[in-house]
Amino acid sequence: MDFNVSQLLGHLIIYIVVFLFAVSIHEAAHAWVSHRWGDDTALMLGRVTLNPVAHTDPIGTLLLPIIGFVAGWAGGGAVPLMAWGKPTPVNPRNWTNYKWGNVCVSVAGVTANFIVVIVVFAILKYLFISGAVDKLYFAQVVMGKNSGAITLMTPVLLLLWYSITLNLSLVIFNLLPFPPLDGSGILSSFLPDSFRPVFDMMEQYGFLILLILIMTGITGMIMSPFFQILFYLLFYI
Repeated sequence: MDFNVSQLLGHLIIYIVVFLFAVSIHEAAHAWVSHRWGDDTALMLGRVTLNPVAHTDPIGTLLLPIIGFVAGWAGGGAVPLMAWGKPTPVNPRNWTNYKWGNVCVSVAGVTANFIVVIVVFAILKYLFISGAVDKLYFAQVVMGKNSGAITLMTPVLLLLWYSITLNLSLVIFNLLPFPPLDGSGILSSFLPDSFRPVFDMMEQYGFLILLILIMTGITGMIMSPFFQILFYLLFYI
């Protein structure tokens, strides 16, 4: 890929805006569902909002995603995304039912992101089927290879593309069963107490485990089949 600075900045701005709102939707969903189960901790701290300011971690939500995106663009390929939002504070003791409260709060974020994936998928599918957008042109735009004049449709297509890919990435990644990801909260709710020591150990080394999975490309291999299915449904059916 040619290193075009203006094109890079255009993609980067839309990428970061989409990522900020994807994280905000995820964390706000956690906060809202926790409140519905009787815990107002996040509500009192102003986390039941889609305002990105409330959910943004300067390093995890801005610095690292920007570095990763620029590095991937310069290298012409993908760079493992290390990113996170400001964790949503909850007090499980306030939930009316701990087990189901934990399940619902844990699954709330990925559910919200998945809803975005479905909505954006439907929009893109309609644009392709109706002929409003040519699939080849769309591919050229999202890959930064469109040599023609930039039109109003260009940022719209980028917005849709990053919305579906980033939200799907958050869904898959957060369902991994390693603390502090949502998947571990869901899994821990259904495992017997005898597995508690295992989860305690995983909580201690959770970040290191995730770092190894990301840097070795294992998370990429886990995500790849889901994206292949998405692309097949989007472009070939």
